[in-house]
Amino acid sequence: MDEYTRECLAIYVARKITAFEVIEQLADLFLTRGIPEHLRSDNGPEFTANVIRGWLKRVGVKTLYIESFNGKLRDEFLNREIFDSLYEAKVLAERYRWEYNTFRPHSSLDYRPPAPEAILRLQTASA
Repeated sequence: MDEYTRECLAIYVARKITAFEVIEQLADLFLTRGIPEHLRSDNGPEFTANVIRGWLKRVGVKTLYIESFNGKLRDEFLNREIFDSLYEAKVLAERYRWEYNTFRPHSSLDYRPPAPEAILRLQTASA
């Protein structure tokens, strides 16, 4: 999640997530969005693994741990769905991410969705 825009940048769905898969996802985001100063994540084993902490240190990213987005994801999505397959979970998770970014109001953005903020920020940066 981008803390400035509140945009959910990615949701990775798998039965089990390894540290290397987390690094792969983060590397893709860093390439498209730039390397952040801090990375906030939950304190699950895939984010606290030494291999991830070492990689983040090498690329110059400090770590902070937080549970906020994961709680919203669980309350608004995971606890309301029953998935018949991993593919279905991936499709529905991506739909949730899209709705979260384009329709869901955020109090920190005067109850506007994050996507317009993200578009405005990108337009301002390129001007």
